[in-house]
Amino acid sequence: MLRFDPFTELDALTRGLLTNQTGSNRSPRFMPMDLCKVDDHYLLTADLPGVDPGSVDVNVDNGTLTISAHRTARSDEGVQWLANERFFGTYRRQLSLGEGIDTSGISATYENGVLSVTIPMAERAKPRKIDVAHGGGQKSIETTTVEAG
Repeated sequence: MLRFDPFTELDALTRGLLTNQTGSNRSPRFMPMDLCKVDDHYLLTADLPGVDPGSVDVNVDNGTLTISAHRTARSDEGVQWLANERFFGTYRRQLSLGEGIDTSGISATYENGVLSVTIPMAERAKPRKIDVAHGGGQKSIETTTVEAG
């Protein structure tokens, strides 16, 4: 009697997909990033170690911030790789920007493998104190007493 065990088949399939891969066949799982609000702007930092600084591209289109970068594969002559796990190829990440962002003021720097993107808030979106206008001085209210008679 033959028995079909779907988990054994799934394990075999998974092992086949995950073994003997080279960097070119894998895509990165994600571009690790942090995003925080600092005073009147947001600060996004993303880890991009080993990418060519000239390949880093940050653009905004239709309310979407797109970050892309490329890491080139090493092509050393006469090298026999024993392990080759680092991803090479193109990284890409997109974020939807909400209302109240000054897209014309976005700036970016890339230093020591870390991309920093400063995203300023638009003036209309910044918290501000609203002055309350009031009439000249305090008004008094006259009261009268009615005696029961």
